[in-house]
Amino acid sequence: MTPVRREGYKFCQDICIPCYDTDAKANLKPAAFMDFAQEIAYWAANDLGFGYDTLHVHHTAWVLTRMHIHFEEPLKWRENVTLYTWHKGASGLFYLRDFDLRDSRGISRVKATTSWVVIDERTRRMVRPEDLDDLLDPEMKVDDAIAEPVQKIVLPKGDSRSVSGMTEGEHTVSYSDLDINGHTNNSRYVVWAMDCLPKEVTGSPVKDLFINFIKETLPGEKVQLSAQSDGSTWYVEGKVGDRTCFLVKAVF
Repeated sequence: MTPVRREGYKFCQDICIPCYDTDAKANLKPAAFMDFAQEIAYWAANDLGFGYDTLHVHHTAWVLTRMHIHFEEPLKWRENVTLYTWHKGASGLFYLRDFDLRDSRGISRVKATTSWVVIDERTRRMVRPEDLDDLLDPEMKVDDAIAEPVQKIVLPKGDSRSVSGMTEGEHTVSYSDLDINGHTNNSRYVVWAMDCLPKEVTGSPVKDLFINFIKETLPGEKVQLSAQSDGSTWYVEGKVGDRTCFLVKAVF
């Protein structure tokens, strides 16, 4: 990938879709888009003065809590694209950031909106750093990749006629799952979720993907995975013990 550059209030990066980020049909994997987004978000926040290094000095860190990705059209191996991101300010305890992945014609192929919080690394509790608010311009006018903030995922309820396709699995958090904070990287939850779904489902492209990150998972923990369908929509829940750690809603 090329270096991140700034265009007005947006940051962008040129990417050529690599083979290792595509599936058996040469389509970009959803988790791969999340990896792209995570990296450019790091550089954008750093340039604005509230990146990883700045927060780490104060024993705080960014944590992604919710994400909605909308896939307009599948992206293919070797396509040249440009990923844009921009900060949208605060909404309650959440800080919002959007993403727009455009092809060489300038057409949007993937759009996303995300909600983040800042946590104290020592207590794992949410904080609202006063100096962070000072760095944000409340009068800044920005557009939306996706206007509506990501909502809480609610698992479907009903009898067996409306909810079907239950599957189960287990994943032990290991080296390949971890990020620089020592817990599971956000994109890995989507990898686990997609692995839970039937092959005939994942053979079709995802249209919309919603993720709620609820509780971090740590090395050695065993995450119980369950999936259920409601028509063309699939839900995957990950739990450690009796506590939900993440929820994924995938619309095909």
